[in-house]
Amino acid sequence: MIRAVVGAVVSVFALHILFVVFDANQGNGFVSSIYLLAKTLVLGLGDVFTPDDALLGVVLNYGLAALVYLVVGQLVIKAVRRH
Repeated sequence: MIRAVVGAVVSVFALHILFVVFDANQGNGFVSSIYLLAKTLVLGLGDVFTPDDALLGVVLNYGLAALVYLVVGQLVIKAVRRH
């Protein structure tokens, strides 16, 4: 269950990064839903890096958020397995 949730969140971040990199249509319902969901789930990590290139900022910040979710998810899974 934990893996599925973490996988879904990481997938949202990956899709968001891809949509930004490839300049997806923000007017599209699916794209805007992913954008909104990613903005909600990023939990303050959306502005850790502030490079001059906004595109690089999105890749770094949402990539970092995905990495944090993966690491925390693995720690939670290990903790649950011990008990």
